[in-house]
Amino acid sequence: MHELLRWYFERVLEWGYPGVFLMMALESTIVPIPSEVVMPPAAYWAAQGKLSMAGVILAGGLGSTFGSALCYGFTYTVGRAFVQRYGRYLFLSADKLALAEAWLQDFALTGVFFARLLPVVRHLIGFPAGLVRVPFGWFLGITFVGSTLWCGVLAAFGASTIGARPDLLSDPDALTQVLKHDLLWFVALAAGLAVAAFGVKAYGKRRAAAS
Repeated sequence: MHELLRWYFERVLEWGYPGVFLMMALESTIVPIPSEVVMPPAAYWAAQGKLSMAGVILAGGLGSTFGSALCYGFTYTVGRAFVQRYGRYLFLSADKLALAEAWLQDFALTGVFFARLLPVVRHLIGFPAGLVRVPFGWFLGITFVGSTLWCGVLAAFGASTIGARPDLLSDPDALTQVLKHDLLWFVALAAGLAVAAFGVKAYGKRRAAAS
């Protein structure tokens, strides 16, 4: 995987928008590719005028949505028993699936949006969405909005970070560490908003039950 990422780094300008789409689609499935090393180099070249920033962000959002749709379709068709029995061979452990499913049950469609902004559940949310038969149209729309927002944040930070340290273009591991540190505030904000949304929903349920 490390060599694949380095290969992508070396060819990101050559691959252009289809490369961003493909890598973000893979990132949104079971393939362990961090989005922090996919969007930033493309955004850097966009900042240099080699690509369009809007095009890079759109390609990333569409790719993420496509990858999540594949996960949704997979569990929608094969069902829970198959995933529980063979998921470990697909990097989808029972613990990870349970985490994503609990998240979806707590937040419903709102959880799909917030999932695209947070680690771990970001690339897993499509699996439980397919299992519990979330309406596919709503799932696609919300996934696209959340994914595109995340890609925009990565693009902005990536272009700025690599612009200040061009050496990171040759070191995907270092870029990942730097961006994860720089994006801690955004992840914390997204998590806080998710907790607030859950609190409001739980309060509403209690009020409804009391009524």
